[in-house]
Amino acid sequence: MRIRCRTLFNTPDIELWPADLLRARSNRDARILARAGHVLRRKRDGRYLAAALPEGLMPLLPRWHREAGLHDALDVLDALADARRSGADDAATLPLHRLQERLQALGVDGDAYAARTGLPLVPEPARLAYAGEDRYRRPLWLHADTARAWPRMREAAARDGVVLEAVSGYRSHDYQLGIFARKRARGQRVDDILRVNAAPGYSEHHSGRALDIGTPGEPAAEESFEHTRAFAWLREHAATHGFTMSYPRDNLHGIVHEPWHWRQE
Repeated sequence: MRIRCRTLFNTPDIELWPADLLRARSNRDARILARAGHVLRRKRDGRYLAAALPEGLMPLLPRWHREAGLHDALDVLDALADARRSGADDAATLPLHRLQERLQALGVDGDAYAARTGLPLVPEPARLAYAGEDRYRRPLWLHADTARAWPRMREAAARDGVVLEAVSGYRSHDYQLGIFARKRARGQRVDDILRVNAAPGYSEHHSGRALDIGTPGEPAAEESFEHTRAFAWLREHAATHGFTMSYPRDNLHGIVHEPWHWRQE
């Protein structure tokens, strides 16, 4: 029986996903994923590049071998065969170079944004832990420490009759850049986007230590969450589990009030 891995290995351009956590997009993919250990997945659009089978790599996308960052991903894949990989440092992060250039291309002055908001650049973890599924039945990836703390907090709330749901956890720089680029393409001004979205690279979600939290029957990421039993429970008990609300009303960063957004210290 194949041992299931519950770790996402991260590189700047490509993620190495446990194959059994991915949805097959064709019958051919389903047959390949059933035998694969990991799948190389392009971060900017989620396309599957190749699957790691016992006999070697199986291409899932034409010209996959020309992908940017492929060598970094293959180095990580090779290292997975080394038993010492299991003791890798959970605190390891990816480099931040190239991010400033991408921000400038979107019309964002990262230095000015950091000075105005007091928000630091947030590197992505080199590995993330599987923490179950979110509200939408998607794999929830978190920093290893947060992946242990979140279930404990959710179970404590359940004992008090309160249901907490993860709406989203880790988001890559590419994910945030994509949100920003789509809004710019629709004609939104940079300043207007930054009122509701952290600049790419400055979101706490990049760290894997932040969660957007919801509760059944309540829309995701809406200020009305503040009036739920779930929010009242979090206000009273979240600190016990190491979580704090990042953006209360009139916060120093100038970010809109987000009662749903909590981070683990």
